[in-house]
Amino acid sequence: MELRQLAYFVAVADEGGFGRAAERLHIVQPAVSQQVSRLERELGARLFDRSTRHVRLTEAGERLLPEAREVLAAADRARRAVTGHLAEATLRLGVSSAPGTRLYPMLDRLDPGLRVRLSKQGLAERLAAVRSGDLDAALVRLVDAAPGLEFFPAWTEPLVVALPADHPLATAGPLNLGDLGDLPVRLALRERNPPFHDLVTGALARAGVDPPRGPAFTGLHDTLIDLAAGPPSWTLFYPVFDELPPVRGVAYAVLAEPEVATYLAVPAGPPTPRIRQLLAALP
Repeated sequence: MELRQLAYFVAVADEGGFGRAAERLHIVQPAVSQQVSRLERELGARLFDRSTRHVRLTEAGERLLPEAREVLAAADRARRAVTGHLAEATLRLGVSSAPGTRLYPMLDRLDPGLRVRLSKQGLAERLAAVRSGDLDAALVRLVDAAPGLEFFPAWTEPLVVALPADHPLATAGPLNLGDLGDLPVRLALRERNPPFHDLVTGALARAGVDPPRGPAFTGLHDTLIDLAAGPPSWTLFYPVFDELPPVRGVAYAVLAEPEVATYLAVPAGPPTPRIRQLLAALP
């Protein structure tokens, strides 16, 4: 039994298929199939049911999975013990391109001896990097489950609405989506951020409103400038600034609901000392 075989087995279990596991591991699919088959021969048991459309763990595979995770975690701890204190004292944390105002107060609560290296990546890339071990953890919005990962609540925040400064709602205080139903909304295309798009469209549906669609949200700066100069419309975004960008003709308001939840995604299994520090620093 080799560590590589166990790693390939866990990847197939997490991804639900040999092809997706190969993509995650950056190798060809036959290599994954070959190593898993060798592991099955050595153990004398089938680990996956390949007869269905999706690869599923057998009873033997279900029993092996937590043990394989623990063996791989122990091997990783052994490697890090040999590579020295420097690697052990560096926390690799994945964040979005606009992580928000809660990040740095959380990092300030970490042990001063722990270095933090931030990696700004897209949502899918962050989760894949935590799963592969390239990152120790990642902060993600709106996503609270993914194969091979555990999620811990970090914080929740209200969304910010931007609308014309001369609109009657601009001074109305916290807004409800129902108040905005007749005003065209600028929303990014779903493929750019499916969780956020689904959050907003689902909340609009629950509020019983279907506002006209204005021009698509492209980037915050360009959208705000266009909003100030164009026909009345509104948009909304994550609260990522200590001070909102001043744009003549644009006012900001807090949206009463829905709120956005941020989670800390970490590898499944026993946490490393770095992750324990990070968990203890959560608000």
